[in-house]
Amino acid sequence: MTMLIHTVYFWLKPELTADQRNNFRRSLESLGGIASVEKLYVGAPAPAPKRPVLDDSYSFSVTVVLKDMAAHNSYQVDPLHLAFMAECKALWTRVQVYDAA
Repeated sequence: MTMLIHTVYFWLKPELTADQRNNFRRSLESLGGIASVEKLYVGAPAPAPKRPVLDDSYSFSVTVVLKDMAAHNSYQVDPLHLAFMAECKALWTRVQVYDAA
């Protein structure tokens, strides 16, 4: 059994209001209510010094720690996750996913 780290980066539409961005962050945080989630972290680019290997062009990221691939698969079809995607997909221009085991 191998733990799975599911990390997703979101590039939101530039015209979104501060309220829309705050609501998006709360929606990401709500994914922690999914039963298969061990831990969930939501963040935005840190004010780190610029360097060639740093990509801080995204708006938000979410990192989800899951017990194994079965938990990941359950997370993907959970009603909370499906509702998040349906309600929020119009807010972003790009999504990039990295899954690590």
